[in-house]
Amino acid sequence: QLQLVESGGGLVQAGGSLRLSCAASGRTFRVAMGWFRQAPGKEREFIATINWTGGSTVYTDSVKGRFTISRDNAKNTVALQMNSLKPEDTAAYYCAATDTPYIRMPNYKSPDAYVSWGQGTQVTVSS
Repeated sequence: QLQLVESGGGLVQAGGSLRLSCAASGRTFRVAMGWFRQAPGKEREFIATINWTGGSTVYTDSVKGRFTISRDNAKNTVALQMNSLKPEDTAAYYCAATDTPYIRMPNYKSPDAYVSWGQGTQVTVSS
């Protein structure tokens, strides 16, 4: 399995931007990747996923047009660019890896579709 380490979280004002990064190691990076988030007292929520080439992406509706997932296979990293942040985006953000090159349909929104997880990075958006 891949080992994943997130970075880039922090405190930002509403309307601001943050860029999260996830570094992968340990085995092939030719797998679909995803980002999730979890706020206190809530279930882990799907944000976005990307296939192994980076040519296919899917977003949850609440972040479309504001967040962008991307990857650099030469560096074994996946990023989440977050713009126009809102207080409701406050959560711990997790990077996750599947065990297939392609976006898992139809259950890509489920944490069960992912086999490796990072430790999470906190994002706090103040109003």
